[in-house]
Parts: sequence; C-alpha cells; structure tokens
Amino acid sequence: MEALLVSTGVVALAEIGDKTQLLSLVLAARFRKPLPIIAGILVATLLNHALAGALGAWITSAVGPAAMRWILGISFLAMAAWTLVPDRLDDEGATGTSGRGVFGTALVSFFLLEMGDKTQVATVALAARYPSLFAVVSGTTLGMMIANVPAVLLGEKAATRLPIAAIRTVAAAVFAVLGALALVGVGAP
Repeated sequence: MEALLVSTGVVALAEIGDKTQLLSLVLAARFRKPLPIIAGILVATLLNHALAGALGAWITSAVGPAAMRWILGISFLAMAAWTLVPDRLDDEGATGTSGRGVFGTALVSFFLLEMGDKTQVATVALAARYPSLFAVVSGTTLGMMIANVPAVLLGEKAATRLPIAAIRTVAAAVFAVLGALALVGVGAP
C-alpha cells in the first residue's frame, strides 16, 4: 500500500506544470473531445510506466543492495532538483493528428513526450525502491491521471489558478526526503 500511495503522490505532484500536463491543455484546446484524450493518456501512461517499472525492477536485481541504496538516493535527489525546473512544451508537432484521430494523437504524443521525462525516471526509481511493480505502476499511472484529467476537463482556466511554484517545491521536497531516506538506508532490506 505504501508503494501505491507514495508513487501516486510523488507523480501527481511532479506532474503539475510538467510538459505532459501542458500537452493535456493543448490537446483539450485543439480537439475539445476529453474522453478520447483521457483514454489516450491512460493507455500511453500504462505502457510507458510499465516499461519504466520493469527497468527499475531489473536494475534492482542487477546490482547489490548497497549500490542500489546509493543509486536510489542520488536519483531521488536529482529528481528533487529537476522538479524545480519548469517545463515548456514545444508547440511544433504537438497537435497534429497525422491521421491518427484524437485518441491516437493523445496516445502517441503522451508516450513519446513521457520518454525520459521526470515522471518516467521517477517510475524507474520507485520500481527499484519498492518490490511491488504492480503497485508502483498503478500509483504512477494514477498520479498522472490525477494531474492530467483536470487539465483536460477544465482546460487552461484551472491550470492558471494553481500555485505551480508551490506545488513544484512540495514535489521537490518529497523527492529530496525520499533521496535522503534511501541514502541513510531507511526501509532497506
């Protein structure tokens, strides 16, 4: 249960103001069809985070516990710093459908934009930290949906009213605490 809750909270906070959330706003404004956009986000996130989680689980099996503690600690601290950097969405190519329709455009756009993104890297680290891959992927996917569904449904009005800097700071603090706890060995087997 801890893996699910931590994964959900960390990703939901980290996603606020992230480039994929900005993509949600762009897609919602462009297509005005929230259900296929939300479905595309869900499928893309499940696929992307399942792959990232599998990588995290593999890393855990490939390195020893001491090395893993340092890898996780440093990764979470790096995520804390990265979270403080605002994302920008490059408009070029973000809204073209290329014959894929709204669902296909959302799916492909989200999957590709999430590659190497902080929430994907966080999923790798969380899967390396917690033994339940299912709980981590479920949590990170739920976190993505918590952050992106309102962006799709409420559009830019909601996004402009959120205290993005404060949310980013809280997310960074959560990553920093996770990093510090990993480095001192809290929760290590």
